[in-house]
Amino acid sequence: MALAFDEFGRPFIIIKEQEQKNRLRGLDAQKANISAGKAVARILRTSLGPKGMDKILQSPDGDVVITNDGATILEQMDVDNQIAKLMVELSRSQDYEIGDGTTGVVVMAGALLEQAERLLERGIHPIRVAEGYEMASRIAVDHLDHISQKFEFSLTNIESLVQVCMTTLSSKIVNRCKRSLAEIAVKAVLAVADLERKDVNLDMIKVEGKVGGKLEDTELINGIIVDKDMSHPQMPKRIENAKIAILTCPFEPPKPKTKHKVDIDTVEKFQTLRQQEQKYFDEMVQKCKDVGATLVICQWGFDDEANHLLMHRNLPAVRWVGGVELELIAIATGGRIVPRFQELTPEKLGKAGLVREKSFGTTKERMLYIEQCANSKAVTIFIRGGNKMMIEETKRSLHDALCVARNLIRNNSIVYGGGSAEISCSVAVETAADRYPGVEQYAIRGFADALDAIPMALAENSGLSPIDTLTAVKSQQIKENNPCCGIDCNDVGMNDMREQNVFETLIGKQQQILLATQVVKMILKIDDVISPSEF
Repeated sequence: MALAFDEFGRPFIIIKEQEQKNRLRGLDAQKANISAGKAVARILRTSLGPKGMDKILQSPDGDVVITNDGATILEQMDVDNQIAKLMVELSRSQDYEIGDGTTGVVVMAGALLEQAERLLERGIHPIRVAEGYEMASRIAVDHLDHISQKFEFSLTNIESLVQVCMTTLSSKIVNRCKRSLAEIAVKAVLAVADLERKDVNLDMIKVEGKVGGKLEDTELINGIIVDKDMSHPQMPKRIENAKIAILTCPFEPPKPKTKHKVDIDTVEKFQTLRQQEQKYFDEMVQKCKDVGATLVICQWGFDDEANHLLMHRNLPAVRWVGGVELELIAIATGGRIVPRFQELTPEKLGKAGLVREKSFGTTKERMLYIEQCANSKAVTIFIRGGNKMMIEETKRSLHDALCVARNLIRNNSIVYGGGSAEISCSVAVETAADRYPGVEQYAIRGFADALDAIPMALAENSGLSPIDTLTAVKSQQIKENNPCCGIDCNDVGMNDMREQNVFETLIGKQQQILLATQVVKMILKIDDVISPSEF
């Protein structure tokens, strides 16, 4: 740290406890930051594309996560460096906004940092580099608009939506069943979508998983699945035209809120207490019967006595159902959640065409299916798989596919995948660089080179020679003026992504470029890092 001297030559301290702090300034700080950002991007680079590798992450308490989803990898990695944390935030914001393309956005930011490092070594000022990047990102986003295509879909013709979801799923572990999973995702989104407002509420889609069975057994249920069974083994397992009372009050005699003691010194007093309790239960069950309920779903438990009574009165019941599930059941069946028995009325009952209990395998595990609901706006995707990790990864992959389908309903423009959009933007940015006088054009050219990183990584992960493949595709794009030529990852023997049906959403791609540029600008503007040193 720098010491300062007063006019008599006595040193005085500016920063407190400065011997315990590390300080990096100027170019050194920028280089350290850039190398941290590049290190994170390098980790994710190998998991980009359909032939990308998966990562295995072990948490401190021994849980193992196997995933290929960029956002999940970075969330699970315990990152200590400040700049690396920015990269984690970057992929998280892409995940929240778009849901897909979380790996690509970090690889893109890493490539931009790499180009920036070369420009800084030439002595170009970091602010000029940041401004050049800003201009270039605007050119690239406009060019994406220019090459994008709209495609039409309707509730009956969903083929185009399925194709885009298949592209998303092809880079995941579930790619052998991508056709069926993409169809499930699209149908689920269309079931809850409001096509007039072009809006989709993904909370209405519940994703449940159960170990066992094979991935092909994954199904879409127009209703709700609850991981509970009937409270008494002799209750009916199948109820048609069910009228459901949804309760958040316990089936128990009321307890005073204050501390209390009941003194019982004679048998008679005990008898009266017991009769009183039985009367309470009787009234509760009777209230449910009077309203016309044929199934009770309760958030709390109930005594064996209540259970026994419900059984005798032919009123099937389910206990300990979670709050989120209760809300979904209420939405799906059109019922109201009732907090007190006194407020039960026939209008507050939910209606479902069929409630059935289904058991799986030999494990005696049972689940409750509530189907043919009055308001079919809530659906459940039920995943089966060989082990827990597989199911978790399938949930993440399906979340990406659902987000992509939602984005397409919001904005139905697409660009072609396989790196073709990036190559096309790179060519456009390169040509535009000549129009800018001044130092910025170096940065704009650097941006064009950085855009090539994604197709390059795709080629590398697919086992092709990266530079040869990239140059061949680029020259083909320029020669034929065809922005659909991309890297042939699946080795089909042709580069035209239109024929291979590899699509990506336009807003997803634009968001990637904008977010990556913003983060890189932020990193370039840091020229002083003061951190507590490790003792």
